[in-house]
Amino acid sequence: MPQEKLGVAIHGAGWVAHAHARSWLKNPHAQIVLVSDVDPDRARRLLEDVGADCAVRDRYEDVLTDPAVDVVDICSPSHLHAEHGIAAARAGKHLQVEKPVALTLEDNRALRDAVAKAGVKSQASFVLRWNPMIETLKSLLTAGAIGKLFYVEVDYWHAIKPTHHAWNLHSRRATAGSTMLLAGCHAVDAARWLAGDEVVEVTAYANNVKGNFEYEANVVALFKFAGGIIGKVSALFDCEMPYAFNVDLAGTEGTLRDNRVWSKPLFPRQNDWAVVPAVLPTSSDVNHHPFDGEINHLVDCILQNRESHCNLADAYRSHELCLAIDRSIAAGGRPIRLPLGSE
Repeated sequence: MPQEKLGVAIHGAGWVAHAHARSWLKNPHAQIVLVSDVDPDRARRLLEDVGADCAVRDRYEDVLTDPAVDVVDICSPSHLHAEHGIAAARAGKHLQVEKPVALTLEDNRALRDAVAKAGVKSQASFVLRWNPMIETLKSLLTAGAIGKLFYVEVDYWHAIKPTHHAWNLHSRRATAGSTMLLAGCHAVDAARWLAGDEVVEVTAYANNVKGNFEYEANVVALFKFAGGIIGKVSALFDCEMPYAFNVDLAGTEGTLRDNRVWSKPLFPRQNDWAVVPAVLPTSSDVNHHPFDGEINHLVDCILQNRESHCNLADAYRSHELCLAIDRSIAAGGRPIRLPLGSE
């Protein structure tokens, strides 16, 4: 008998949920069975937009008690992600959680531990891991195209305004967290993913030139990895330019700069950059993000009973690093040791 489709509930019907829904609809092994939001009309608009038809709920409790729901895709406001994720895990539901998955170290730990205790499959929505350029870079690193990696640099530059969807004028810190938690976490996660190692020390500085945000809008952080790699991550909200996600990787036998390759092993007589024809992460539009690959990966992990490389145990590390960056900023650039609690 063919396996029944996984029943998916999308919780939170905002901007990003529309993109998630389109990707869920493409997967032959999953079916959206429910959309929930505190505003049921917003949930109905999502269904109309993506051309789907299913139940609508305005109480999260009804999502968790519905036996048709196997997976909860959490797209609620950032400050509720951990609470909703913990509840889903305790209800025995597999879960995907939009980033940031938590805004405090305590919530980050609680979510990680709840998922581990429940034994459900999980995934954080660090969607750029499935971007074709990032996949190509990871493949080239694994193949030894630039020898031993010794430097990683990733930048998230995006002129986010206070009207951004994750911004709340009445309770800014509670809902947004910080520049790194709100958006720079993509760069932090990409640095960890590409390095294939964990950061053991971070030093960070920041400023807030335009004063648009209650927290520091522009951040630069220097990393020391356990295996000796050094790195830098930056996130700029005050920049005036199109969205950019820059990646530079230096190794003993070559260098990767976005989709450009300089490799002695691959091209021993190279005299100019080789360019890989890949889709670059050049847009902040959620419809440009590779949610198809992300969601297909989670479905495969559930059906094959294996863990995602981007599960909530792994995402814990990226969020812990973001929180360490914020601690360093608050301490005037003092180096912070990781894991947190070891300083």
